[in-house]
Amino acid sequence: MANEKIKSKSADMLFEAVLSLQNKEECYSFFEDLCTIKELQSLSQRLEVAKLLSEKKTYLEIAKLTHASTATISRINRALEYGADGYKAVLFKLKS
Repeated sequence: MANEKIKSKSADMLFEAVLSLQNKEECYSFFEDLCTIKELQSLSQRLEVAKLLSEKKTYLEIAKLTHASTATISRINRALEYGADGYKAVLFKLKS
């Protein structure tokens, strides 16, 4: 169940927009317009960190591979352990 704090018509529209994308090129175009380069890099980095955490890599290994701070790694680890299972669901789908 989604956190009620983030639910809104705007968020619904954003998620519908993402779900409407057909391929990586459409994703690149949309996210390039939607996000700054730094924001997109941060989002990509977070997913990579989640993947590495799920593979039981250490914080030191992850920091070296991704250049993420230990604070970021810790925040993502907390989300994996106690969050809404969004990372877990996506990582499972990416493995399939």
